[in-house]
Amino acid sequence: MLEPVIKSCAYSLIHTPSFVRYGSKPIREIANSPDPLLPIIEKHLRTFEEAVKYPPNQVFIGNITPDVLNDIEQPWYEHLIKEASRYGNFGEIMPEEEFLGLLKLADEFDLIWFDREFAPLFKQKLTDNPLWELTDLSKIDAGVATARISEKVADHGSLPLYHQRQVVGCFHRHHEEDDTLKAQVLMENLMAKASGALVLKHLLKKAQVNPGEIDFILSCSEEAVGDRYNRGGGSLSKAIGEMCGCVNATGCDIKAFCAGPNYAIVNAAGLVKSGIFKKVVVVGGGCLAKLGMKFKGHISNNMPILEDMLGGIAFLIMQDDGESPIIRLDSVGKHDIGTGSAQQKIMESLVLKPLNRIGKKITEVEKFATEMHNPEITLPAGSGNVPLTNYKMIGALAVLRKEIDRSEIDQFVLRRGMPGFSPTQGHIPAAVPYMGHAVDAIKKGKMTNTMFVSKGSLFLGRMSQLSDGMSFLIEKNPAQIK
Repeated sequence: MLEPVIKSCAYSLIHTPSFVRYGSKPIREIANSPDPLLPIIEKHLRTFEEAVKYPPNQVFIGNITPDVLNDIEQPWYEHLIKEASRYGNFGEIMPEEEFLGLLKLADEFDLIWFDREFAPLFKQKLTDNPLWELTDLSKIDAGVATARISEKVADHGSLPLYHQRQVVGCFHRHHEEDDTLKAQVLMENLMAKASGALVLKHLLKKAQVNPGEIDFILSCSEEAVGDRYNRGGGSLSKAIGEMCGCVNATGCDIKAFCAGPNYAIVNAAGLVKSGIFKKVVVVGGGCLAKLGMKFKGHISNNMPILEDMLGGIAFLIMQDDGESPIIRLDSVGKHDIGTGSAQQKIMESLVLKPLNRIGKKITEVEKFATEMHNPEITLPAGSGNVPLTNYKMIGALAVLRKEIDRSEIDQFVLRRGMPGFSPTQGHIPAAVPYMGHAVDAIKKGKMTNTMFVSKGSLFLGRMSQLSDGMSFLIEKNPAQIK
C-alpha cells in the first residue's frame, strides 16, 4: 500500500498590533490596572515594516532557514533584515489593513461593521492582494455612519475595531445571554477562520492543487466553535474550506491543546494510508487570545511587544507521488496515560520508544523539531528558552544511551536542533513550523529525515493533571534514494 507523503506546506503571519489589546492577558490587565495601561502598550507596538524585517518572521515564511538565526546578532529585533520581503517561499506576512478586509470576507452573519470612511480602504487593500483578486468582495460594503458604531459599542455589547489607534468599525455579539456568542469569543473564532483561509489559499497555490480536489480537511486551530448547548462542536475546518472553495471536502476539528498539529497530521496520514481519502489538508488558524500574552515582560525590558502576529499553518498530505518525503506511520510516538508527566518520561515516550521500534538511534535523526517558540518572546517573561530546553533533554537521552558523550551535548543541540522562530500562538509553534524547511531540504538531498515532537498541557482544561504529546518521523522518499 502506498505511503502517505507531505506534498506541500504553507505558513502565514498576520501583523495585528491593534488586536493586541484584545488578547486574553492584555484585555484583563487593561481593565484591572489602576493606571492607564493601553497607552504604554501602544507605545511598544511595532510597525508592519519592522515585523516584516524581523528575522524569525522571515524564517517562518521560508525566506531564510532557522540555522541562519545563529549568525544574526541578538536581540534580533534590533538587527532587522533590511531587504526583507513580505512574501516568502511558504506564504506571506499580511498587514492589518488587508486582514480587516479578510475578516469581513469571512463574516457570514454581519458580525462586523466598518465605518464608511474606512471600508473602501480595506476593500481596496484586499483587492490588491493577488490571492484574493478574483474573489467577490461585495461583502465589504460601503460601511455605516460613525454614530451607529458608537451606539453599538455603548449599548449593545459590540467591541470597537481599531487600526492605527482609530476606531474603524465594530464587532457585534450574536446573542444577548449566551457568553459563547459574545463579541470577544466570536472575534477569536472569526480571526482563526480568516487566518486559516489565508494560509490554505497559499497551500493550494504552492501545491498547484485545485480546491475541488481536496477530500478532507482537519483543523488543528485552538479555538472552539459553538454555542452554550454545544461548546466546541462546530467545525472550523469546513468554515475554512468553504472560504477557499473546497466544495468536495468535508472535515472536522482536532483538539489536543498545543500538540494539535501533530495529532492532525498523524490522523491525516492514517486516512490517506487507509485509502479513505486521497488528498487531506491539515490547517491551523491564528489565536487572538495569545496576542500580547507576555507583553509585561517585553515592556519591562523596554523592547517591542513581539506577540503581535497571528500565525497560520497548512499541510497537504496525499498518496505517494514518488518524490515528496514520506510520513513513517510506524514511527509515531505517543504519550500514554500511564506514562506520567515528568519531562524525561514524556521525551522517552515521544523520542526513544518510537525510534527503538523502527531500529534507529537518536543520532540517526538528522534534525529534531520540537516546540519552536521564539526565545526573544519567552525569555523576557521568565518562560525560558523552550526549544533549547527540549534539545538538551533529547541530548541527555543520547548520553544515557551512550550515543554521545556528555561533553558533546552542546554540539548535538547545534547540529540536530535549531533556534526557536515561531510566534507563541499555542498550537502554531508545535514542531511543524520546521516542516516546510525539512521538506525542501529532504527534496534537495541536504537531509534524509526529521523527527517532529510536540507536547500539550491537558491540565489547562482543569480536567486532568496529565500532559500529552505525539511525534513522527518523515524521511526521503524511497523512490528518490539511489
